[in-house]
Amino acid sequence: MSNFQTQASEIQSDLASLRRALHQEPEIGLNLPKTQSKIIAALEGLGLEVTTGKGLSSVTAVLRGAKSEKTVLLRADMDALPVTELTDVAFKSQIDGAMHACGHDLHVAMLIGAAKLLVKNKSQLNGDVVFMFQPGEEGFDGAGHMIKEGVLTASGKKADATYGIHVMSSAIPQGTFTTKPGTMMASSDELHVTVVGMGGHGSQPHTAKDPIPVAAEMVSALQLLITRSFNAFDPVVITVGQFHAGTKANIIPDTAEFQATIRTFSAENRTRIQAEAVRLCKSIAEGYGLKANIEVIEQYPVTVNNDAHAQFIGTVVTDLFGTEGFLEMPYPVAGAEDYSRVLEEVPGSYVFLGASVDQDPTKSEVNHSPRAMFDDAVLYRGTALLSELAVRSLNEMV
Repeated sequence: MSNFQTQASEIQSDLASLRRALHQEPEIGLNLPKTQSKIIAALEGLGLEVTTGKGLSSVTAVLRGAKSEKTVLLRADMDALPVTELTDVAFKSQIDGAMHACGHDLHVAMLIGAAKLLVKNKSQLNGDVVFMFQPGEEGFDGAGHMIKEGVLTASGKKADATYGIHVMSSAIPQGTFTTKPGTMMASSDELHVTVVGMGGHGSQPHTAKDPIPVAAEMVSALQLLITRSFNAFDPVVITVGQFHAGTKANIIPDTAEFQATIRTFSAENRTRIQAEAVRLCKSIAEGYGLKANIEVIEQYPVTVNNDAHAQFIGTVVTDLFGTEGFLEMPYPVAGAEDYSRVLEEVPGSYVFLGASVDQDPTKSEVNHSPRAMFDDAVLYRGTALLSELAVRSLNEMV
């Protein structure tokens, strides 16, 4: 065992207790006062420079190393989801309609652990460490807000490197880390379309301008657009998750509406599909003499790891946990992350950590499920990795 692995193992029970306390009181969005209070209490007495957000319940803590020439930023998101928990764990959510179904409670506990270990080993730090505790990852762009409030320069200068961990309740073997150079996760945007026609009687469609078949054609045409206009090796995903129209079987409504999520794996395709989707829907509406009101809502950019830093994570994981502790991702995943905004500004890498409670992770419930469960036995592994990355990146990578 490495020094950090041993030290992290020694505080595993404390990390699990903190994680379970967070899990019982999940909070959603940018305003997380109970979560913020728990984090501040856990950091008390460590001698860190702690500040809180002005427009959101963020916590930023700075550790001054033996030298302050460089800075590494470690990030944990801390918000929950609007999900009613259906697990039977003893520490299940006590808040109706809210659940840590994506494992952010584990992220917070691991970063608290890293703060404790790095304070204890401050003499090894050839620079400063910024601990970024971020609310609002689940659709509220908390990272964007924290960047605007100055988290990237919290040490007094812009961070030189950054790392973050995300746990997975399924797919990845328990305790195993995985990442890849380049694109790791997709961008995420939304397409909102309202087709405006003219209502009428269902028995006389020729006297109306029916928006429903026109909107339905748009839904199908968007899929054809992807397969016939975009390279299959640079994927684009469009999924229509909402479609609303009408009130009764024999009434042609004035409007039909649908909303879709758009995922891409390159900045170029992100820009292109937005323009192409708007053009296509407008053209279809015009072809039938109708109008389409269209809005593209930009959310998170593509999550792109710096090649050298992603490879560095693989090396460090292998040094800590052996070759069996690391798997290189074969391809990106279509989920999206606002940590992508940090990686756009600072070279670094994101990494997944398997936290399945099942020996076969393919049988586990996925992140965001009301039955998702995460094994907090992996907490010490995440804490050890974050600590080792901070020390070694300040001495080797930047």
